[in-house]
Amino acid sequence: MKNYTITVNGNVYDVTVEETGSTGAAAPAPRRMAAAAPKAAPAAAPKAAGGAGSIKVEAPVAGKVFKVEASVGASVKKGDTILILEAMKMENPIVAPQDGTVASIDVAVGDAVESGAVLATLN
Repeated sequence: MKNYTITVNGNVYDVTVEETGSTGAAAPAPRRMAAAAPKAAPAAAPKAAGGAGSIKVEAPVAGKVFKVEASVGASVKKGDTILILEAMKMENPIVAPQDGTVASIDVAVGDAVESGAVLATLN
C-alpha cells in the first residue's frame, strides 16, 4: 500500500493505493472505494440561520463562487450585485431579484455550485 496526497480543483484528498505484483496472473477486479473526505475546508462566509429569507437567489449556471459582495443584513435594491459566479472563465454578477435585506449568504468564496443552487436569501 502507498499513501498519496492529491489535490483536485483545490480540494486536498489523502488516498491509499494497493500495489499488485506482476505475477502474470490476472489482476483482481478493481474495487470501488469511497472517496476520502477532503481536509479542512476554507472558512465559510458568515451565514444567518440556514436559508432564513423568503426570497431565494439561485445560481443560473453551474460555476464557482468568485467573490461575495454583499453581507448578511445589507440592504439591496433590485439589480444590486450580491456575489460573482465564475462560469466558463467568465465572471457573472448574481444580482438581487428585488429590493430587500440579505438574510443569508449560503456559499463561500471557492465553493462549486450547480445550476439552481440557492446562493443567498433576501427578506
